[in-house]
Amino acid sequence: MRTKQFKAESKRLLDLMINSIYTHKEIFLRELISNASDAIDKLYYHSLTNNIQGLSRSDFAIKISIDKENRILTVSDNGCGMTQQELELNLGVIAKSGSFEFKKENEKHDDVDIIGQFGVGFYSAFMVSDMVTVESRAYGSDEAFRWSSKGAQGYTIEPCEKADYGTVITLHIKESTQDEKYNEFLEAYRITEIVKKYSDYIRYPIIMDVETRKLKDGSEDEYETVVEAKTLNSMVPIWKKNKNEVTDEEMNRFYTEKFHDYEEPARVIHSKVEGQATYSSLMFIPKHAPFNYYAKDYEKGLELYSNGVLIMEKCAELLPDYFSFVKGLVDSEDLSLNISREMLQHDIQLKVIAKSIEKKIKSELLKMMSDERETYEEFFRAFGMQLKFGVYDSYGLKKDAVKDLLMFYSSNEKKLVTLSEYVASMKEGQEVIYYACGETVDKIDMLPQTELVRDKGYEILYFTENIDEFAIQMLMEFEGKKFKNICADDLNLDTQEEKEQLKQKNEAGKEMLDLMKEGIGDSIESVRFTNKLKNHPVCLTSEGMISLEMEKVLSEMPNDNNVKANVVLEINANHPIAEKLTALFQTDKNAVKDYAKILFAQARLIEGMSVDNPTELSNLICGLMLK
Repeated sequence: MRTKQFKAESKRLLDLMINSIYTHKEIFLRELISNASDAIDKLYYHSLTNNIQGLSRSDFAIKISIDKENRILTVSDNGCGMTQQELELNLGVIAKSGSFEFKKENEKHDDVDIIGQFGVGFYSAFMVSDMVTVESRAYGSDEAFRWSSKGAQGYTIEPCEKADYGTVITLHIKESTQDEKYNEFLEAYRITEIVKKYSDYIRYPIIMDVETRKLKDGSEDEYETVVEAKTLNSMVPIWKKNKNEVTDEEMNRFYTEKFHDYEEPARVIHSKVEGQATYSSLMFIPKHAPFNYYAKDYEKGLELYSNGVLIMEKCAELLPDYFSFVKGLVDSEDLSLNISREMLQHDIQLKVIAKSIEKKIKSELLKMMSDERETYEEFFRAFGMQLKFGVYDSYGLKKDAVKDLLMFYSSNEKKLVTLSEYVASMKEGQEVIYYACGETVDKIDMLPQTELVRDKGYEILYFTENIDEFAIQMLMEFEGKKFKNICADDLNLDTQEEKEQLKQKNEAGKEMLDLMKEGIGDSIESVRFTNKLKNHPVCLTSEGMISLEMEKVLSEMPNDNNVKANVVLEINANHPIAEKLTALFQTDKNAVKDYAKILFAQARLIEGMSVDNPTELSNLICGLMLK
């Protein structure tokens, strides 16, 4: 026996792989189990194509054993095994994949599922071990061989004794250091965790001897330690079963256990897709948002599997931001993985799957809205804000994908309605969708502007979240109907005759209105009479794109750029206060300025805005009371 050297390029690749390719050391077990599964697949496929009797799927298994005292971890299988030449070829040349060659040779057969592709996964074992031994006997051969290596120094191959066909990989686990805790890979609970995480759906049982404490026979309080062979993996993924094979209870239990939720999901989306991209998906719409959903540290994404092996815990590319609340997974064999199978190469297949998933989620949400209205409204209260962000985000790039899912409180229905429902119930001749903004539905109800709009029979959508008006302005219109804030200056509800009368009144009172503007100062653009109020004396409106509500939202942001709305103080032309001001203007112009300040402060308070100088306001009110 002599030590053989890896080729120079293989040495460099081995060093790179051990130190750079894999970001998580626990990946080594996933790779070894995947290789073992491949070896069994090859033998099973060989038995089918060559009509070999005596081999059935139930005979195959992958076994893991731990020898903590000697720091040994063993992974064995009863698959096809390797000859001396195959050991030399597959393990002596790094990045030479026997699985890949087998798949190429049999690619015309649809039932060939091989996990390994790159031929480097085996060498991940050197991340956690300082010596790796492989003992293998090919199926149908009487000879067995041992491959052994301590890493980049080289390897040896020699004959050995092995009773059965298959492969045994023995890892001598490194000693723990201050930075690396290698001892964890000698703990049964940790090995179980890793198997459940990455290899739970390998199609063959993964068996490990586990110590358990049991009551001794005939004893009520005396225990003994018993070693039992335990199957660590589930084997058959629930998402690969037909829908009629899985009960609602099983699906709900899978969701709550896997995604750590205390409630059942609002909806389950289970689909298998074939075509431009072939994949299975199992997704869930939660009933409530997790505690950190709107926090910066929340990570979106679906779990990504390749042939039942976990590749990524959160593949963000599979979900648009506005559907980031969706939990679930995708399993596909079509994706191009990188050399470590830890990350995806960004290829067209991933984009195709993501687009298909996006359409499916939207379709299911629309179906939920139609068939389970109460459930959808509950969902929308939890995640509606995220959908609205989807309209606003990326300058409205995806607004058409989300707009049909939006809901707002209706002044007529006294409940949430969709934009489609609002448009369907619009009055004949109505050209715009009316909305109002405020902190709560009750506060919007008290706005002076809402009274007249409701009295004229128009439905108003109440916007109570900060994002609402920004999203609607990005949406611009719905089914040809533009949106109109009832607090805007151009509400345009008057008849032509009413408009002409109001114009004359503003022209006649221009000198007084300008004086009021002077008294208030630069906080407003102008003061004018209006017909849009019924019983209230005054209100504030805005000119241009920035509304009063948008100003409030922007002023609360840390990067506030002092964005201001162009504010107009409007006085009810039909209210006694208008007559009082007109009369006072003839006798006490300074009093008119004081009244203007009081009315402006009153209007700000009605809008839910603060008063800039409450002391001045208090003094003005007291002064008027003393007259």
